[in-house]
Amino acid sequence: MISTDFPTPASALAIAAHPDDAEFGCGALVARWSVAGCVIHHLICTDGSKGSWDVSADTAALVARRQDEQRAAAAALGATGEVRFLGELDGELEATLTNRGRVAQVIRELQPEVVLGHDPWTRWRLHPDHREAGLLAVDGIVAARDPHFFPEHGLAHHRPGALLLFESEEPNLVLDVTGAEAAKAAALEAHVSQFETTMEIHDEADEAQRLAFRARIADELAETGGPHGFAAAEAFRLIDDL
Repeated sequence: MISTDFPTPASALAIAAHPDDAEFGCGALVARWSVAGCVIHHLICTDGSKGSWDVSADTAALVARRQDEQRAAAAALGATGEVRFLGELDGELEATLTNRGRVAQVIRELQPEVVLGHDPWTRWRLHPDHREAGLLAVDGIVAARDPHFFPEHGLAHHRPGALLLFESEEPNLVLDVTGAEAAKAAALEAHVSQFETTMEIHDEADEAQRLAFRARIADELAETGGPHGFAAAEAFRLIDDL
């Protein structure tokens, strides 16, 4: 059973493996919720240092650049919350007890009503960071909600009202994001360092390639929304028994 009804929360936290993952997974919803007054925060788990096909790339400079791009992408979506980085090495993220505690601490500090993250149970997933980031979102919620996990935080426990998993094979929630297509594309285009690797834009000055990318994003949103009567939509696995 797929629902198309979910109220706009007062606050939300998007947890993603790399800079640009949240924009691909839930960028249009972030834009839609931001317009409606939701305060949206971002937590990026890795440093994005492997996000280049250039074998001679300055990876330290790439890390700094990708953080700037993530902040710009959040701004393009209208997100008014914090943008935080765990800084784990790209490609080597693990859902360890230590990282679970770090995510739980962020959840306790920011107190989001809703958490968004990668679905860690998606089959045949190639990138391990997406799986591990998804597990950290799930495990971090469990740790953040119960008072006897990580008492060293010195923070009150916090239980979000819902978890929305993107990239899910079995979504049960499809949300209308009509009107947010351009904002999602603009936020993704803020990740200029990823043009070649993920967006098939090989020349940032080539407007035709940019237009093709925007069309691709619009088409994907339309394909998700069409069966449910929406011009554009994003799909999630909703878990609301937290």
